[in-house]
Amino acid sequence: MSPSARRTGRPRSAEADRAILVATRAALVELGWAKLTLGDVAARAKVAKTTLYRRWASKCELVVDAVAAVFDEQLEAGDHGSLHADVEAAVIRLGALLERPETGTALMAVLAEAMHDETLRCRVRSAIVDRQKRLVTLGRERARLRGELPCEEDPGTSARNADLIFDAVAGTVLHRLMVSAEPVDPRWARDFTDLLLYGMTGADSGGATAAGPAPDGAQKPAGSV
Repeated sequence: MSPSARRTGRPRSAEADRAILVATRAALVELGWAKLTLGDVAARAKVAKTTLYRRWASKCELVVDAVAAVFDEQLEAGDHGSLHADVEAAVIRLGALLERPETGTALMAVLAEAMHDETLRCRVRSAIVDRQKRLVTLGRERARLRGELPCEEDPGTSARNADLIFDAVAGTVLHRLMVSAEPVDPRWARDFTDLLLYGMTGADSGGATAAGPAPDGAQKPAGSV
């Protein structure tokens, strides 16, 4: 039997997918993880439950994809003219995204479940973490082209550094909002960016050009992130 002969059912609808993911995030905010069911999501999205089961094998997969979709749509590696400005803007944008209930609540619910589910943890890593690390790679490459960062000849070193930067930014912003319950406002974002780029001593590690103005207007050397 040919592949075309085996194909059954209607083509997957992008509009239905979007409605399902939006409904998932809304239901999670209202009901919480424990009470959320695929049936409730189907009713909110006005689709048949079989439509969900054809696309997602479990509630975990559905919620991860619902969160990943928001990150893909809302986060970008914008060019703001300098490494400092790029990082600061990314921190503010991530903070604003996580402050939205449909994003922050959904992400925290998924992370809590992933602590006890290796399969879910792997899906979070591939659908959210790995996809968003590309923004770090794009930002660092842009900074290198500006002359703000040195070239890295070793791909392994470059990948490890990208991991460290992603963990530092995402982990710190998440902790500030969800644990400390403090805002990610422009002043905090600027101070955090200073610390990330210049370190605790305020000195660089060897000759990169300036990444942007310091809060008081003084130029500082860029760090080697």
